[in-house]
Amino acid sequence: MVPIGTDKENAMLNQPNRLRTKLSLCALITAAACVPALTRAEALSFEEAARRLQANSDRLAMTRLSVESAQLKEQATRYLGGPVVSVGAASYRFQGAVQGVDLSPLTHTIGSSIAALPPTLAAGLSRLPQLPNSVDLSTQRSGNTSSVSAVLPLYTGGATTAIKQALEAKTEEARADGRQAQQEVFTEFAQRYFGAQLAERAAGLREAAFRAVQEHDAATQRMLEAGLVAQVERLQARAAMEEAKRNAQKARDDAELASTALARTIRNGERVQAMSPLFVISSPIEPLGYFIDAALERHPGLGKVAAKRHEAEQIHALEESHKKPTIFAFGQRQLRSSDQANWVVGVGVSWRLWGGVDRSLMSEASHRLIEMADSQDKQARNDIALLVEKRWMAVDQTRRQFLSLAPSLELADAVLQLKTKGQKAGTNSTLELIDAEVNLAKTKTEQAQSAYDYVKALADLLEVAGLSDQFTSYMARADLKAQ
Repeated sequence: MVPIGTDKENAMLNQPNRLRTKLSLCALITAAACVPALTRAEALSFEEAARRLQANSDRLAMTRLSVESAQLKEQATRYLGGPVVSVGAASYRFQGAVQGVDLSPLTHTIGSSIAALPPTLAAGLSRLPQLPNSVDLSTQRSGNTSSVSAVLPLYTGGATTAIKQALEAKTEEARADGRQAQQEVFTEFAQRYFGAQLAERAAGLREAAFRAVQEHDAATQRMLEAGLVAQVERLQARAAMEEAKRNAQKARDDAELASTALARTIRNGERVQAMSPLFVISSPIEPLGYFIDAALERHPGLGKVAAKRHEAEQIHALEESHKKPTIFAFGQRQLRSSDQANWVVGVGVSWRLWGGVDRSLMSEASHRLIEMADSQDKQARNDIALLVEKRWMAVDQTRRQFLSLAPSLELADAVLQLKTKGQKAGTNSTLELIDAEVNLAKTKTEQAQSAYDYVKALADLLEVAGLSDQFTSYMARADLKAQ
């Protein structure tokens, strides 16, 4: 089964969207905390940061190398099935032995010749050593030899084609893995970029709230000195200011960590200040069927399943080729300067009738791989359609959630204005004004969080639909910004 999503991702799809978002943002901040913080910050738009990601991502580099490796292996077999020509040479020294050469005829001849000589000479020769009846001889020879030979497969039962096609399937699989990695890396990058934007937005709101509370605290001190407020109200204002200070500091630390994590993602030497704002498309995007159709056509997981099926077909074809004969032509010629060099040409056939392996069963086993690939394709299409529907619903849900916060934001702003006037008129306490300030900052943060939820859901949807390359076009369609 080709995985469409991780187990963790699939489990989290069943949880509320806001919880998933908070968990992912926490993971982002935690990951950034594990590396040294960068001191400077470089302002980058989303498009510029994306270009640096393409140029510097180690994972994308690895996928490109994987595809290139598969392509080189495929190209290496382009001459498979053609003639194989080889040249051989050798230098040699030969020693041979001939044992038991019969010398008895020679011994008899010499004896007869001595007997025919004069007695005095014959007597002297008779004292000579006797010749052996047999002797062992040896011979030595050295030289050089060289030859050129060629073998041309004429018929392989389809094995050559199967091997070539199997390597093509491996290249297709590598390309599918590369496309999937490309989209996963882009989705992670988009979430980290706008996560950094969200963290910066939250930090700015917390710091603004702290400054306002700080002013109210100072005003309360002056009012206390003038006898206009009680000591307890002064203490409440001071406690509220300290809490606002802690929240502002934590938000700033989170923003710097998120910025550092983004910089690490794109391999930037400085912290990155995300300049592109969070966005929402107020109107519904394309209907569900549009994204399901796109996913079933473009999802890299389906491309990988198709490549696996293609490879299974070639494995089956290779097993089938073992049932057929192999026919080949061959030739060899010694490399000599003379026209009398030895040579040989011919045609051969090889057909294994039995080799200890039941070829019929092996063929059936390989056919099961094709059937398994077909089942994987059906399962993957069903899983992808379900995942597309979940993510499409998440996009629409976060869109509606963002729009629903508009009245709350308007109310929080109106309450602040009212409490400000009331505090000046003496009808409201300083603490009530501080609560209104903090509540407005909280509502604006929730709105920014909702915009981030929308962007994250949109990136997830485009990934599973195989449309991650269209993310910037959706950014251009946005009519609502959270700055």
